[in-house]
Amino acid sequence: MKLLEIKNLSAEAEGKKILSGLNLGINSGEIHALLGPNASGKSTLAKIIAGLPDYKITRGSILFKNKEIKMLPAEKRVKLGISLAFQNPPAIEGIKLGKLLERISVAEVKQKEKYSHLLERDVNFNLSGGEKKISELLQVLSLNPKLLILDEIDSGLDIKKREEVVKILKKEAKDKKIAIIIITHQGEILKKFNPDKASVIIDGKIACQSKDYKKVIETIKKNDYAKCKQCKKM
Repeated sequence: MKLLEIKNLSAEAEGKKILSGLNLGINSGEIHALLGPNASGKSTLAKIIAGLPDYKITRGSILFKNKEIKMLPAEKRVKLGISLAFQNPPAIEGIKLGKLLERISVAEVKQKEKYSHLLERDVNFNLSGGEKKISELLQVLSLNPKLLILDEIDSGLDIKKREEVVKILKKEAKDKKIAIIIITHQGEILKKFNPDKASVIIDGKIACQSKDYKKVIETIKKNDYAKCKQCKKM
């Protein structure tokens, strides 16, 4: 049984179709890369899986642990084990990160104390890009996710902070057997994760999928996404 199974999913926002008959399956503990050009539907898919209300599903289903969840609100999906780390997490002035973690935590994040200096800071407020990403990770990991969706997690990070983020994720995911969807445009960060599968989304549907993520990245580097549109693997 797959942890997440998306079948023939179509969705729109403000009357504009964004996803079109998309199919995707994620196994427990699997690291799955999701690549695609800008405006291909990557971030939209992430938000729809997480249950954000800005999108209308017009067809298809989203099964999590073999349960239909497309009508569930975001907070119930979080309780089931779905967490989304935003590309640009919102700032919350006046609320300390440590206090927030005390309220929402259902699991211990082993590396939290290493970042005790962030616990006394307001949530994502006046933080550097790297500090925001680490703060966001501490929050989502404390929710004890079974599926963690990372939307451009390496965006805006220097090499040192990227290494920190990767270290946190790899340690926590391995110990807790968390399935991860890594959404990325070019895929450089994938070398740090060695994903089990890579899928390419174009025009709101999965254009191709491979267990050899390196081959996918190499194809994109040589041909951009033009060749992916002609892929017959799916």
